[in-house]
Amino acid sequence: MFHIALFEPEIPPNTGNIARLCAATDTHLHIVGVTGFRMDDRTLKRSGLDYWEFVKLSRHIDLDALRKALPTSRLWFLTTKTEQSYTKAQFLDGDCLVFGPETRGLPEDLLAAEAGNCLTIPMSNPNVRSLNLATSVGIVLFEAIRQSKG
Repeated sequence: MFHIALFEPEIPPNTGNIARLCAATDTHLHIVGVTGFRMDDRTLKRSGLDYWEFVKLSRHIDLDALRKALPTSRLWFLTTKTEQSYTKAQFLDGDCLVFGPETRGLPEDLLAAEAGNCLTIPMSNPNVRSLNLATSVGIVLFEAIRQSKG
Protein backbone atom coordinates (compact mmCIF):
# COMPACT_ATOMS: atom_id res chain seq x y z
CA MET A 1 0.00 0.00 0.00
CA PHE A 2 1.13 3.52 -0.76
CA HIS A 3 0.41 6.64 1.25
CA ILE A 4 -0.61 10.10 0.07
CA ALA A 5 0.00 13.00 2.44
CA LEU A 6 -1.61 16.37 1.81
CA PHE A 7 0.19 19.08 3.76
CA GLU A 8 -2.23 21.90 4.66
CA PRO A 9 -4.62 21.37 1.72
CA GLU A 10 -6.69 24.44 0.88
CA ILE A 11 -9.34 23.47 -1.68
CA PRO A 12 -12.07 21.00 -0.62
CA PRO A 13 -12.86 19.54 -4.08
CA ASN A 14 -9.19 18.66 -4.63
CA THR A 15 -9.05 16.81 -1.32
CA GLY A 16 -12.35 15.08 -2.10
CA ASN A 17 -11.13 13.95 -5.51
CA ILE A 18 -7.88 12.70 -3.97
CA ALA A 19 -9.86 10.83 -1.31
CA ARG A 20 -11.87 9.10 -4.04
CA LEU A 21 -8.61 8.20 -5.85
CA CYS A 22 -7.21 6.80 -2.60
CA ALA A 23 -10.35 4.71 -2.04
CA ALA A 24 -10.11 3.32 -5.58
CA THR A 25 -6.44 2.39 -5.25
CA ASP A 26 -6.40 1.19 -1.62
CA THR A 27 -4.04 4.05 -0.77
CA HIS A 28 -3.92 5.52 2.74
CA LEU A 29 -4.69 9.27 2.79
CA HIS A 30 -3.00 11.47 5.40
CA ILE A 31 -4.05 15.05 6.06
CA VAL A 32 -1.20 16.98 7.71
CA GLY A 33 -1.57 20.29 9.52
CA VAL A 34 -4.39 22.77 9.30
CA THR A 35 -6.72 22.55 6.33
CA GLY A 36 -8.20 25.55 4.55
CA PHE A 37 -11.67 24.05 5.10
CA ARG A 38 -13.67 21.99 7.54
CA MET A 39 -13.54 18.23 7.03
CA ASP A 40 -17.33 18.17 6.96
CA ASP A 41 -17.39 20.74 4.12
CA ARG A 42 -20.20 20.04 1.64
CA THR A 43 -17.95 20.34 -1.45
CA LEU A 44 -15.36 18.04 0.13
CA LYS A 45 -17.98 15.37 0.77
CA ARG A 46 -19.55 15.81 -2.67
CA SER A 47 -16.16 15.43 -4.43
CA GLY A 48 -15.53 12.16 -2.63
CA LEU A 49 -19.02 10.99 -3.59
CA ASP A 50 -20.22 8.04 -1.53
CA TYR A 51 -16.74 6.50 -1.27
CA TRP A 52 -15.70 8.07 2.04
CA GLU A 53 -16.39 4.83 3.91
CA PHE A 54 -13.64 3.21 1.81
CA VAL A 55 -11.02 5.90 2.48
CA LYS A 56 -8.27 5.04 4.93
CA LEU A 57 -7.87 8.50 6.44
CA SER A 58 -5.48 9.74 9.12
CA ARG A 59 -4.95 13.24 10.47
CA HIS A 60 -1.57 14.50 11.74
CA ILE A 61 -0.78 17.75 13.48
CA ASP A 62 2.48 18.22 11.56
CA LEU A 63 5.07 16.43 9.41
CA ASP A 64 6.88 15.09 12.48
CA ALA A 65 3.68 13.32 13.52
CA LEU A 66 3.36 11.91 9.99
CA ARG A 67 6.92 10.59 10.17
CA LYS A 68 6.20 8.96 13.55
CA ALA A 69 3.07 7.33 12.13
CA LEU A 70 5.02 5.96 9.14
CA PRO A 71 8.41 5.01 10.62
CA THR A 72 9.34 2.59 7.83
CA SER A 73 8.01 4.66 4.91
CA ARG A 74 10.17 6.72 2.59
CA LEU A 75 8.74 10.19 2.10
CA TRP A 76 8.86 11.74 -1.37
CA PHE A 77 8.15 15.48 -1.60
CA LEU A 78 6.47 16.73 -4.77
CA THR A 79 7.40 20.23 -5.88
CA THR A 80 7.94 22.42 -8.92
CA LYS A 81 11.22 23.54 -7.32
CA THR A 82 13.42 20.61 -8.32
CA GLU A 83 14.70 19.11 -11.56
CA GLN A 84 14.38 15.46 -10.47
CA SER A 85 11.46 13.90 -12.35
CA TYR A 86 9.11 11.53 -10.58
CA THR A 87 9.81 9.06 -13.41
CA LYS A 88 13.40 8.70 -12.17
CA ALA A 89 12.33 7.59 -8.68
CA GLN A 90 12.17 3.92 -7.82
CA PHE A 91 9.03 3.68 -5.71
CA LEU A 92 8.57 0.94 -3.16
CA ASP A 93 5.41 -0.35 -1.55
CA GLY A 94 4.84 1.69 1.60
CA ASP A 95 6.28 4.93 0.21
CA CYS A 96 4.50 8.16 1.08
CA LEU A 97 4.00 10.87 -1.55
CA VAL A 98 3.77 14.29 0.12
CA PHE A 99 2.05 17.19 -1.65
CA GLY A 100 1.86 20.81 -0.49
CA PRO A 101 -0.95 23.33 -0.42
CA GLU A 102 -2.37 24.42 -3.74
CA THR A 103 -1.38 28.09 -3.58
CA ARG A 104 2.13 27.88 -2.15
CA GLY A 105 3.50 24.34 -2.24
CA LEU A 106 5.69 22.76 0.40
CA PRO A 107 7.82 25.02 2.65
CA GLU A 108 11.23 26.02 1.25
CA ASP A 109 13.10 24.88 4.39
CA LEU A 110 11.53 21.42 4.11
CA LEU A 111 12.48 21.16 0.44
CA ALA A 112 16.06 22.20 1.23
CA ALA A 113 16.33 19.63 4.02
CA GLU A 114 14.83 16.88 1.85
CA ALA A 115 16.47 17.82 -1.48
CA GLY A 116 17.37 14.20 -2.28
CA ASN A 117 13.74 13.13 -1.92
CA CYS A 118 12.14 15.93 -3.92
CA LEU A 119 10.42 15.09 -7.18
CA THR A 120 8.64 17.05 -9.88
CA ILE A 121 6.30 16.43 -12.77
CA PRO A 122 8.05 17.86 -15.84
CA MET A 123 6.00 20.26 -17.94
CA SER A 124 7.00 21.32 -21.42
CA ASN A 125 5.34 24.76 -21.28
CA PRO A 126 7.39 27.13 -19.08
CA ASN A 127 4.39 29.48 -18.85
CA VAL A 128 2.48 26.98 -16.72
CA ARG A 129 3.61 27.03 -13.07
CA SER A 130 1.94 23.86 -11.87
CA LEU A 131 -0.78 21.28 -12.38
CA ASN A 132 -3.95 20.81 -10.36
CA LEU A 133 -3.24 19.04 -7.07
CA ALA A 134 -5.59 16.12 -7.70
CA THR A 135 -4.16 15.65 -11.19
CA SER A 136 -0.61 15.67 -9.80
CA VAL A 137 -1.46 13.09 -7.14
CA GLY A 138 -3.01 10.83 -9.80
CA ILE A 139 -0.01 11.07 -12.10
CA VAL A 140 2.59 10.20 -9.45
CA LEU A 141 0.48 7.64 -7.58
CA PHE A 142 -0.23 5.64 -10.72
CA GLU A 143 3.47 5.60 -11.61
CA ALA A 144 4.22 4.26 -8.13
CA ILE A 145 1.52 1.61 -8.50
CA ARG A 146 2.77 0.70 -12.00
CA GLN A 147 6.27 0.17 -10.64
CA SER A 148 5.07 -1.92 -7.70
CA LYS A 149 3.10 -4.24 -9.99
CA GLY A 150 6.27 -4.94 -12.00
